[in-house]
Order: sequence, then structure tokens, then C-alpha cells
Amino acid sequence: MCKERRKKSGMVFLVLLCGLTLTANAQHGTVYDNLSIASEILDSEKKYAVYLPPDYFSSERSYPALYLLHGGGDDQTGWIQFGEVHHIADKAIREGKATPMVIIMPDASTGQRGYFNDITNTWRYEDFFFEELMPHVEEEFRIKSEKRYRAVAGLSMGGGGSFMYALHRPDLFSSAAPLSASTGARSVEQYKGLMGRRGVDITGISDSQIEEYISRHNAISLIESLPVDDLKSVRWFIDCGDDDFLYEGNSLVHIALRKREIPHEFRIRDGGHTWTYWRESLPVVLEFVSQRFHQF
Repeated sequence: MCKERRKKSGMVFLVLLCGLTLTANAQHGTVYDNLSIASEILDSEKKYAVYLPPDYFSSERSYPALYLLHGGGDDQTGWIQFGEVHHIADKAIREGKATPMVIIMPDASTGQRGYFNDITNTWRYEDFFFEELMPHVEEEFRIKSEKRYRAVAGLSMGGGGSFMYALHRPDLFSSAAPLSASTGARSVEQYKGLMGRRGVDITGISDSQIEEYISRHNAISLIESLPVDDLKSVRWFIDCGDDDFLYEGNSLVHIALRKREIPHEFRIRDGGHTWTYWRESLPVVLEFVSQRFHQF
């Protein structure tokens, strides 16, 4: 009898242990940081990372998507290694502050740095993003493809990408959250200086070509020129530290949006251009985009 009781107790313990393990695993999402897509537009393999929410493998439903863009000097692993996106997203979802979502993190540092087509249109990263990457991940993973369920966010260079993608294609994104964003060159001289620091040869590019490119890749210029209804169709969250060297550009974007009476959230917090700042921003961003996923 004692042996039988011990045997049953052992079985109960194993069942409880398995149950606890499954429950613990169900609270954690999954991250893949070395996926790739063969790009015809860029004539190369482009890497990307993905975060899948905790219930992804135990359900059959489709999820909203956040395209989360890294900054200059990082790659698709930046938000994972330094931004702690896995832990932060798990916690936000577990606490009910964010809806379960798929987070796509592309690499924009290999081949040529940046999220845009270059001025000669020979390196067409933005075309790759919209024409190849988005269709690929929305087919590869169970992602809802409607505007309502798609958001973009990013830091620094990726903040600039967030601005441009949402401004160029307001029909595709329900919300955008640029963090400490690069807002784009405001003059020919500034553009030339930026290209010089990056070691990019723009010999043979005329000032008029640069001016045209700036008008297409400066957040303030686009905010001033785009139809109000397009701007209002995106829910905006702009966040920049008071000690950040990009503070002025983000403040000017805020003023430009105010002048055109575009609803938006503008946050200035204590901090600089650091991962400490962006890790604190990310839970707020996840909550912000989730609100739009639930209502339109």
C-alpha cells in the first residue's frame, strides 16, 4: 500500500511539474534572430529577426505586426541584444498592457546603411522593405495584412525610417512610434556633410537632385506638404530625451504637427541617446500600438 501511494504521489508530482513547465513556457515568446530572405532588388541575402508572442504555437489565429527598426551601427539583433525586446514584450503581454503581436526586426546595416533608397536609386532598400520583406513575412508568419493591424517603430536611424515609412505609405500603417529619431537633412550643405561623414561619394549629384531628395526624406517637409487626412490616418507617438543630440529635430516635428492640427503624442523625458532610454520607451510603444490594433 505504501509503495502504491508513493507511486501515485510520484505520478501526481510529474503531472504537476509538466503542467507548471507548460504554463511557464506559455508565458514566453519565441525569438529567431538569424532569418533571411533572398532579395532580388538588393541582389543579396538580407537578414531579419522576429519575435513571436507566447501563444503563437498553441493557437491558429493571425496576429498584428510591429516592424521595429534598429539604429545606425546595429543590425537585426540590436533590439534583441540591447533592447531586451523578448523580455519587455513578454511582460507587456502578460500584464495585459500589450496585445500579442509579431515583431519584425530587419537588418538595415549590411551592404549599405539606411532604410531608404539612395539618391542614385541603385541601392533600393525602401523598395525592398515594401515589395519583398513585408510580403515575405506576412506569408511566412500568421500576420494580419490590414493597415489597422500594422505598426512601425524604431530608434535613431530606425526612428527616421519609422517617420519616412509612415509618411510615404500612410495607407499601410495604423500607428508610428519614432524614438530619438533622425528627422532628415534640412539643407543641401547638411546632406553633403552627412554623406561625407559616412564616406559616401556623391560626386556628380547636383544640388537640385539633393534638394529633391531632401524634400522626399525630411520629416518636416513631408508633414508640411502631405494631405492632412493622410497624416491624421496614422496615430503618432514621438519620444526623445532632453539630452539627446536629435532633440531639436524631434521638437520641430512636434511643432509642424501642431501647426497642421495633427493629433499626436510627444514625449520628452530625462535622458540621452542611449539604450537605457529606449528600453524604457519600448513598453509604452507596445501599449500605444496595441491601442490602435484594438480600435480604428
